[in-house]
Amino acid sequence: MDTLVAAPLDETVHAQIEAQLPALGLFARQLCRANSDGEDLVQETVMRALRSSHQFHPNTNLRSWLFTIMRNTFNTEYRRRCREPAGMDPEIFERLSISAPQEWAVCRSELRSALKRIPSSSRRTLLLVAMGVSYIDAARLCACEIGTVKSRVNRARKMLEDDIGRPGIA
Repeated sequence: MDTLVAAPLDETVHAQIEAQLPALGLFARQLCRANSDGEDLVQETVMRALRSSHQFHPNTNLRSWLFTIMRNTFNTEYRRRCREPAGMDPEIFERLSISAPQEWAVCRSELRSALKRIPSSSRRTLLLVAMGVSYIDAARLCACEIGTVKSRVNRARKMLEDDIGRPGIA
């Protein structure tokens, strides 16, 4: 029985909403600079009004109700656009962001402390290789065999990984 009573009311509200479309269009153009954005705003307002038509009270001003829906929709969309970068894929935005400088300072401090705990011969060899010196040149500078350089670098990397707890840092 309730659905039979609600249906004519909804149809009446739908017709009244349709009659308000020109006024909604004018209000949307005042809120939005671009015509396409204004059209989208009108469409979203009408969709929300139709979804909520059962909440409309017959003795209230429909135009005010619709304008309130439009204003709230516009404000919500405006706040969302301010939070999100326009026209940028969220994955790209995440890749462009950088870590806080404090985190880098802490990592640098941890790395310096961990390097001090490595034996001097392994530390020197690791730093040479990390700076881009070839294994052959590092072997000449350290007066040892190339296999010894590789072993020292491997042991130093393993010590750093165990000490700091982040694989692949060296």
